[in-house]
Amino acid sequence: MALKRMDNVGIVVEDLGETIDFFRELGLELEGRATVEGEWAGRVTGLGDQHVEIAMMRTPDGHSRLELSRFIRPAVVADHRNAPVNALGYLRVMFTVDDLDDTLERLSKRGAQLVGEVVEYKDVYRLCYIRGPEGLLIGLAQELG
Repeated sequence: MALKRMDNVGIVVEDLGETIDFFRELGLELEGRATVEGEWAGRVTGLGDQHVEIAMMRTPDGHSRLELSRFIRPAVVADHRNAPVNALGYLRVMFTVDDLDDTLERLSKRGAQLVGEVVEYKDVYRLCYIRGPEGLLIGLAQELG
C-alpha cells in the first residue's frame, strides 16, 4: 500500500483565537473547531485522559491543513517556539503567497516580526521567515516570473 497524502501539520498554541485570526489574515480558512477529550483520545496520543480544543485551518487550494491545538489537560510540558531554524525536530511551516510585501505588511499588524531579511533565490523565489503568534516560525515564499 502506498502513501496517499499528508493530512495536516499540528501546532500547539496557548491562544487559539489569536492564532486562528493570524492564519485567517494569512489566507487560511477555518474549516472547523471542536473539543476532543477523554480516554479514547489519550490512547492515540499516549497522554492518557486529555482535553484539547482544536481548530482545523485549510489552505485556499484545499490540499493542506494546520491543526491548531490548545491543551487544557494535560498541561503543556515543553516549549519549542523560540528555537532557531537549525534546531532539531519539527520547526516551521512554509506558505507560498502572491505578494510577499503585502503579506508582511498585513501580518505585521498582527504582531509578525521578520526573523532575518527578505532574500531572492535565483530569480525563482523571494523568501523570508517570520515569527507569528506566540513566536511560531513561519516561512513565506513568493514565486517570481
